[in-house]
Amino acid sequence: MSDSRKPQTVIPIQPLFASDPKVYPRSIRGVFQRWRWVFAWLTQIVFYGLCWLPWNGRQAVLFDLDARRFYVFDFVLWPQDIIYLAVLLVLSALALFLFTTVAGRLWCGYTCPQTVYTELFLWIEHHIEGDRPQRMKLDAAPWSARKLGLKVAKHGAWLVLALWTGFTFVGYFTPIRELASAMLNLSLSGWETFWVLFYGAATYGNAGFMREQMCKYICPYAQFQFVMFDPDTLIVAYDEKRGEPRGGRSKKVVPAEKGLGDCIDCSICVQVCPTGIDIRDGLQLECIGCAACIDACDQVMDRMNYPRGLIRYSTENALKNRSSRATIIKRSMRPRVLIYSVVFLSLLAVTVWTLAMRVPVKLDIERDRAALATETTEGSIENAFQLQVINASEQPRLFAVTVAGIDSIHLSAPLELVVPAAASASATARVRVEPGALHGGSHPIRFTVVDVDRPEISVTEDARFWMP
Repeated sequence: MSDSRKPQTVIPIQPLFASDPKVYPRSIRGVFQRWRWVFAWLTQIVFYGLCWLPWNGRQAVLFDLDARRFYVFDFVLWPQDIIYLAVLLVLSALALFLFTTVAGRLWCGYTCPQTVYTELFLWIEHHIEGDRPQRMKLDAAPWSARKLGLKVAKHGAWLVLALWTGFTFVGYFTPIRELASAMLNLSLSGWETFWVLFYGAATYGNAGFMREQMCKYICPYAQFQFVMFDPDTLIVAYDEKRGEPRGGRSKKVVPAEKGLGDCIDCSICVQVCPTGIDIRDGLQLECIGCAACIDACDQVMDRMNYPRGLIRYSTENALKNRSSRATIIKRSMRPRVLIYSVVFLSLLAVTVWTLAMRVPVKLDIERDRAALATETTEGSIENAFQLQVINASEQPRLFAVTVAGIDSIHLSAPLELVVPAAASASATARVRVEPGALHGGSHPIRFTVVDVDRPEISVTEDARFWMP
């Protein structure tokens, strides 16, 4: 008989997620970090400044959802122009595929909003709390008046930047000067208040706390980027053949005599990494291609009087075959890159041509469904159509309406419409045909709307005339 009191085997519960230690990126200067700040300045000048730029008496870029109009400099886009938004998304995706295939995650490292705002928040943190060692020491220290003061100052600066970012974001959907006036008068609408706070909170949380977690676990681009990589994709790479075996030594030691590579195992490349990875472990999903490790390693190589480039932009094939820079450039023009380039440039050219040839008038036609056809007192057959003429320019226009497509077809009376700038106007067009001119059924006709002052501006749309 078995003993029911026999000890049971206890299986330890394994957590599904182990939190990573906090990353404290070390500040570094260098060629690539200067380029990162150049792109950070450019993107933020555009984002914060473009909404304040006046253009034709209004905001240069404004997405007016209430009026269902998008203003982009001289272009006024209506709901009928949604195709341009679709094309823009396709072009963005193609550009991302092309640049990723050629040069890895340059978008992530230099212009991604998550990266840019993280850098801005880190810059604030560095100037208030100090560099990496000071920040680590401050976080480990018990709470004191000094620590509380530094934390309040840092988070206060973060909140100011985050709220200003949220305010600017909403300023692209509500004229920003009106938004600023409403904010000063404490008269923001509920939705405006919500989106300023929501976008500000997202910026504050993502750049202040989530940081590398966004890049490692949340961003979908990070998860599928390797599908677009191949052995000739330019990446941030550690030259293992040159660097291993790694080990500390003085400047006077000749590495070959000690059986060592050029890597002195100083871990500076790890300390400067914004995602906290060790690039010496090879290509990793978490690497955003910011090249901070390249600048850091080059400075160490300079101090040791070793050649630069132990960590550098290169490709897997170039590292394996010790290829020259010319070979890397030559291999960048491979078939998949050429295909992406041709498709992207062709679609871009067609889009630019379409926008350049775009006529600033649109015509929507809807038949009067109350009666398909009526007979007038003169015996003519009449169809009624509701016309909506959209003036997609920023000056008022006088349009004349004509109809064609059938012999003897004409309007019951001359029809002209004055359409204000960036607005629409409706009118009823009564179209007549002499009796006996057509057999019964539906017949194609054409409406043409012409600018009276500029006849080259016109649009033609098809319709159907019903003969009983």
